Amino acid sequence: MTDTNALAEQLQQKFGDSLQSVTVDTGEVTVEVAPDKLVEVATALRDELGFEMLIDLCGVDYAGYGRDEWQTQESSGSGFSRGVDAATPGRMTALDDDLCIEKPREARRFAAVCHLLSIAGNRRLRLRVFAPDDDLPIVPSLTGVWNCADWFEREAFDLFGILFEGHPDLRRLLTDYGFIGHPFRKDFPLSGNVEVTYDTEKQRVVYQPVSIEPRVLVPKVIRAQKADEPPPAAGDDESENAAEATE
Repeated sequence: MTDTNALAEQLQQKFGDSLQSVTVDTGEVTVEVAPDKLVEVATALRDELGFEMLIDLCGVDYAGYGRDEWQTQESSGSGFSRGVDAATPGRMTALDDDLCIEKPREARRFAAVCHLLSIAGNRRLRLRVFAPDDDLPIVPSLTGVWNCADWFEREAFDLFGILFEGHPDLRRLLTDYGFIGHPFRKDFPLSGNVEVTYDTEKQRVVYQPVSIEPRVLVPKVIRAQKADEPPPAAGDDESENAAEATE
């Protein structure tokens, strides 16, 4: 039995029904807990199993998870499919939806993921908790278990809008004062909502509507050169495109 499988079995025996799932993938162990069990399980992981260090805590937005606009599975030397199906959250398809028709909601959209380290045991563990409400995602704060969770949770709140109940000072950390929205959410526009400029007449920073026009992002394809083909001459479109694609 590998170390990761042994750790997964130990966690299952230790916490039992307190864990919603225990998975081993690519040599890493991931446990998922309910929000009401998070602090209890995290405290036991620190005090009883030796995971004394919280390496990182981040937010995750699972909107559109497992879906893609591009037919990448059937890609070939001629490139990807160019038929774009505007289905991912970043396309803001809700603007074209009929608001009178009620559609099923995506469950378990926002999650907080903790990466733990046991220095004495030389083991790593991923701890994940989903927010039960997508409209107002709230999970318990782990600042009482690991002090370093303070800024990690502020970052997750700022970028994903996840609220951490019990955090002593939950404020934005990376964005500007008065920033609207949470930029790491999948439905946040890529160009943002406003842009910041300096007004020479007012002699201060001002906000104004975004001047960037939305566009479809097309992946670049590098086509392999056949053995019997001469290399493209300098200045040819193919050589310039290949150079741009490799940059």
